[in-house]
Amino acid sequence: MLIEITDLSSPDLEIYTNLTDVALRKKLEPEWGVYLAESFNVMERAITAGHKPISFLLSPHWLPKVETLLAKFGKTIESTSVKIFVGSEETLEQLTGFHLHRGAIAAMARPKLLPAEQMLANPAVKRVLVLEDLVDHTNVGAAFRSAAALGTDLVLVTPNCADPFYRRSVRVSMGGVFQVPWTRLPIWPRTQILQEAGFHVAALALSDDSISLDEFSQTPTVQSPNSRLALIMGTEGDGLRKSTIAHADSTVRIPMRQGVDSLNVAAATAVALWETRNRFN
Repeated sequence: MLIEITDLSSPDLEIYTNLTDVALRKKLEPEWGVYLAESFNVMERAITAGHKPISFLLSPHWLPKVETLLAKFGKTIESTSVKIFVGSEETLEQLTGFHLHRGAIAAMARPKLLPAEQMLANPAVKRVLVLEDLVDHTNVGAAFRSAAALGTDLVLVTPNCADPFYRRSVRVSMGGVFQVPWTRLPIWPRTQILQEAGFHVAALALSDDSISLDEFSQTPTVQSPNSRLALIMGTEGDGLRKSTIAHADSTVRIPMRQGVDSLNVAAATAVALWETRNRFN
């Protein structure tokens, strides 16, 4: 359904306003049950994953791309019930607060998150990544991209972790947030939920009693075909909480040289996931 934008105050367009106000968007989008997908590649991956578009916002120049996208799912601009809002680039910038240099934005319905207990009960889940209190959406997106690429079966985010469905997270993940199942834990620290499901919990931290990732990757915890492993990555700057480390089964560090004692959490996540990946899947 093609709709030309004539009134910026239309309630249907409210979802696209104030996009540069990060604090406001982080509050409103979950409340509204929506998230925003930027770029046609991200939109396609979201729809392929079963997510439902609510509406599109774009300039006329990008209509052929929308037509191509809809055609992949057996729809046309004329036949779809999804609203497609079209306006000049100036109008769109006035509405959103920035230039849509990726061509278009789609408002998507947020899927309902399943309880962690239900997801951990799946015997096919062998590798879990836990993101504790990451505040940077770029790091969250990068972690999901690594998780998707390196065979992680499930991602759990803590109550204070940045939103994986925030548009920057989605964009940086290159659709990884749609490829890897994930959910948000309502309470944290809560390592016992993992241990009770049969997972060995490894905390990535620079502790005196930590073991090298090289050494850890050679243990049966990683090497056994039936092993279940959960890696916990800590927030930027401060790292993991002491209580999280205390309740973990192992504390693991990444060996480094040249006097460097830590990596960015996104880089550390990629290294740890690669070394502990399930080689039998």
